[in-house]
Amino acid sequence: MEEMEKKLDQLSIGAIRALVIDEISKANSGHPGMPLDIAPAIYTLVKNHLVADPKDPSWINRDRFVLSSGHCSALLYAVLHLAGYAVSLEDLKNFRQLDSLTPGHPEFGHTAGVDATAGPLGQGIAQAVGMAIAEKAVSAEYPEGAEIMSHYTYCLCGDGCLEEGISQEAISLAGHLKLNKLILIYDENTSTLDGPTSNSLTEDEKLRFKASEWNVLEVADGNDVEAIDKAIAEAKKSASAPTMIVVHTRIGYGSPKEGSCKCHGNPLTAEEGAKAKETYAYDYPAFTVPEEVYANFAKNFAERGAKAHAAHEAAMKAYAAKHPEDYARFEKAMKGDLKEFLPEIPEFAAGSKDASRNTSGKVVAAFQAKCPFAFGGSADVAGSVKTAVPGDPGFSAEHPEAKNVNWGIREFGMGCAQNGILLHGGLRTYVGCFLVFADYMKPAIRMAAMEKLPAIYLFSHDSIAVGEDGPTHEPIEQLCMLRSIPNVHVYRPADERETYAAWQMALLSEKTPTCLILSRQNLPLLEKSSVRGVSQGAYIVYEGEKKADYQIIATGSEVSLAIEAAKILAAKGINLEVVSMPSMEVFEEQDEAYKARVLHLPHEKRISLEMLSTFGWGKYAKYNIGLDRYGKSAPANEVMKALGFTAEEVAKKIASLL
Repeated sequence: MEEMEKKLDQLSIGAIRALVIDEISKANSGHPGMPLDIAPAIYTLVKNHLVADPKDPSWINRDRFVLSSGHCSALLYAVLHLAGYAVSLEDLKNFRQLDSLTPGHPEFGHTAGVDATAGPLGQGIAQAVGMAIAEKAVSAEYPEGAEIMSHYTYCLCGDGCLEEGISQEAISLAGHLKLNKLILIYDENTSTLDGPTSNSLTEDEKLRFKASEWNVLEVADGNDVEAIDKAIAEAKKSASAPTMIVVHTRIGYGSPKEGSCKCHGNPLTAEEGAKAKETYAYDYPAFTVPEEVYANFAKNFAERGAKAHAAHEAAMKAYAAKHPEDYARFEKAMKGDLKEFLPEIPEFAAGSKDASRNTSGKVVAAFQAKCPFAFGGSADVAGSVKTAVPGDPGFSAEHPEAKNVNWGIREFGMGCAQNGILLHGGLRTYVGCFLVFADYMKPAIRMAAMEKLPAIYLFSHDSIAVGEDGPTHEPIEQLCMLRSIPNVHVYRPADERETYAAWQMALLSEKTPTCLILSRQNLPLLEKSSVRGVSQGAYIVYEGEKKADYQIIATGSEVSLAIEAAKILAAKGINLEVVSMPSMEVFEEQDEAYKARVLHLPHEKRISLEMLSTFGWGKYAKYNIGLDRYGKSAPANEVMKALGFTAEEVAKKIASLL
């Protein structure tokens, strides 16, 4: 019986490898190297350990699997097909073709069984860390929470993932948080695209992970199914640390190019593919799988998942009867509907002034108090971005019930982990840092936009008004960078009312990330600032006594500046109207009639005003007053005066332009 099982294992692994070769050969595009060498490890994980239900890929208590090495997508698709997911042989034949279910890199929400979009190396590891955080936090949120949320998070990476800096941010955080249900399988095939790994990497990865407070296990032979099985079983026993399993392999195993970087991203020739299949003793035509292989996956993976799913459903019913209020809260959390948890917009006193970061801090406090599944923090700037939650001990192994995360100085890791948390479900998140450091996390924001996640980013210190910290900390080009990312809403509110409104829009978002751009300096409450106006992206916030000859379009602190300048110019016979445009993207989503009502003067009679790069403003105005240079180090008022951002100087500029 044992011998028959071993033969079935080898036949099944051969089927995975053969399908990988067939997919890539038919597409004449793909990466066969790593899939061929790591196939036994993924097979062992799926056959013996991974708990998921191919009939319900979104089952909330399934184990998560993240393919950080997204270029190995042919491997993932082959396994998903064999495991019974809605990925057919025809889908495998359409690998990397237009509009197929099997794109070049896995895409969340596109292919059944894909738990995360992957491809940019290293981000998958950080997203897996976020999933492990979510599993621990959600379970701790409810009495007897393990009954409704208890699973493992698995991740597969290669040498390339571990060379990316994001990997260190992620593994450091995971070790610090003691995410014991996170298991990383590291395929050490000692090869990258350009050559052997030794060209660029000679450190001891095992010591690196140990120094980051991880358990480290090792499998000497990547084809040793029994050793792989034992290592995964051992990793699952960890009570106080995440585990990294080093699996030693040879890239392109079984092919004539075995051990060579030449098979990393190049399809095997027909002859090379045939010889590889001979090595695997797999004598079947292309895209042919013996029934016993399908039966093997059905018996060992699908049946286990179905039983676990049914048991979990029964446990959920019992839990709902025992803890009805908590269960109702859990269901709301998993749906992510925040309509009943929106912070109320208060009445503001006339003449009120406050920095929008402070106003945002009040919203954070209100959201945390009102929404039981709110979860967030900042990159070591909680006091500056106002994300601290009074009395909260900070999320940790000792306090998994806490709601505030001390992410440390890990902006990129923080952004990627937020993506993982949202992919997992059960928490609604926000993260914060200074706007200038949005550069560090831009790839994570882009990934959130692609994954259609309602991530929230709080970016404070939004202009040269940062002052004494100088040019290194004064954002110039970051705002137009954020605006350039598809499926991202960027709001730069002009006062307290607009800040609350922008936060409400962020919390109501379901498939679009939101960036809130916040000031350090106080902003005066505008007489006619509008919640509805913010929801439409732009609106007329100030009209002079006479019919407008020109319009100033401004955002953030520059809206009040524009109004002051307009009043100065009115005395000189130049009549201006001020448009507050907190969100270009939201404004563009409005119908043409509304946009025409707001920007009702011709393009040549509009001026934009923003203390950042003028890039992108030409779309809305002929004249663009901004800052296409770096700032200065001095008290904020002196910097703004020196660079021409006072009401008097702005009025002079406008008069000279017109």
